[in-house]
Amino acid sequence: MPTFKTVRGMRDLLPDDADMLTFVMGKARETASLYGYREVITPVIEPYELLSAKSGEEIRQRMFTFKDMGNRTVGLRPEFTSSIARLATTALKTEPKPIRTFSVGSVYRYDEPQRGRYREFFQSDFELIGTSNTEADAEIILLTDRLMRAVGLRNYAFKLGHVGVIRGILSEENVDEKTQNAVLQRMDKKEFDEAFKLIKNNECLSTLRGSLELKTDDVFQTAERIKSHVEGYCKAAESADELKSLLTLLTEGGCPVKSVEPAFARGLEYYTGMIFEVYIPELDIALGGGGRYDKLIELFGGESTPATGVAHGLDRIMLAMQMQNAAPMKERKKRVAVVPVTEALKGEALKVSQLLREAGILVELEVMGRKMNRALEDADRRKVDYAVIVGERELKHNAVVLRNLAKREQNVVEISRLSKTIMS
Repeated sequence: MPTFKTVRGMRDLLPDDADMLTFVMGKARETASLYGYREVITPVIEPYELLSAKSGEEIRQRMFTFKDMGNRTVGLRPEFTSSIARLATTALKTEPKPIRTFSVGSVYRYDEPQRGRYREFFQSDFELIGTSNTEADAEIILLTDRLMRAVGLRNYAFKLGHVGVIRGILSEENVDEKTQNAVLQRMDKKEFDEAFKLIKNNECLSTLRGSLELKTDDVFQTAERIKSHVEGYCKAAESADELKSLLTLLTEGGCPVKSVEPAFARGLEYYTGMIFEVYIPELDIALGGGGRYDKLIELFGGESTPATGVAHGLDRIMLAMQMQNAAPMKERKKRVAVVPVTEALKGEALKVSQLLREAGILVELEVMGRKMNRALEDADRRKVDYAVIVGERELKHNAVVLRNLAKREQNVVEISRLSKTIMS
C-alpha cells in the first residue's frame, strides 16, 4: 500500500495548532463584532475573470485555476476582496452605507513554500464599503491594532504609504496604466532598478528616484517631505495630504505607526489610496495588510463606490505568537473518563456521560473495550482529571466511583451530585 503525504504547500493542523488557529479566528470574530462588521461566507471557487480582474500579474500567475465540468475557467480564491466586491454589486447592492463585512477562511496561492508561507493559508478579512473619508482608513488600521493586542502580540508596528503618490506622478507624466502596474509590482518587491528601467521620462524618473531618499525616523516629517517632493504633481500632493491626515487620526487613536514609506507598494493592482502592513521585529514578513480601493466595485459593474479593507494572515499571526511565546490563555475545563466495569454496563456508562456533558463537562467514554485497569492507565497517561467508574454494586444505590487521577483518591458519589462534585 502507498504512503500518502500532503500535497506540497498544504499541511495538516494537528490538535495544538488547530486550537491556536481557532483561538485566533475567535479573536478576529470578536474584533469584527466590536467594530460592527458582520460575517459573510463566500465560495472558495469563483470565476477566473472575477479573481483575475485587478489582482496583479504576480497573483494571477500564482492562482490555482482549472476548467470545471461545464468547461468554465474557475479558480480557488487567492484573497477575499474580489468576492466582497462582487457581493457589493449584487446581494449587498441596496444595503445602507457604509457596509462593513467580515470573512474568515482558507485562501490559495501557488507560492514557493517557506516559513510563514503556504499554498493553502488562512485569512481574516475586513471590508468597509461606501465612504472615502479618512476615518474609514483609520478604522481599518485601528481594528488591526486591536486584533494584534487581542492575540497577545508585542512590539508590533505599522508601515504606511499611499499608492496615489506614485500613481499621481506617473499619471501626470502620461505613463499608461499597464506600465504603472508593472512599476508598482517591481517596487513592491524592492526591485527599484528594474522598476525605473520602465520609465522613459527623465523628469518622472528623477522624481521617483528621489522619493527613495525621503524617509526619516519621524513619520510626520516624512509625510511633509513627500508633499514637498511632489510639489507640482496635484494628485500626488493630494495623496500626501491624505497620508498626513491619516497619521494624525492614528496618532490620536494610539496606534503604533513606525514608518511612512514614500516608495511603498503592494502587489494588488486595485489599490488607489493608502496602503499599510503590520510587522513584528522577529519576523520579516507582514502579518497583515490592506488599503483603499475606490474603483474595484465599479469595475465589476456596480456604481462608483469607495472602499477600504485589510486581510490578516492568520498562519503568520500564529507563527508570531509562537516566536513571542504568546500562547493563548484557555479556560481549563475538567476532563473526565467514564469507564464501565463490565460490557453489560455500557448503556449505563453512556447515560452518565450524557449527564455530565449536559453540565458542560468534557467526557471521554471508554470505547476501546479495555479492562478497567488498562482504561484507567490510559486516562492517566492522557492527563485526564477524573475517572468515573460505573459498577453494578454502586448503581444499585444510584451512585458511581469518582477517582481523582492526580491525587490517586476515590470516593463513591451519588449520580445526582456527580457534576457538582467534579466542578467543585
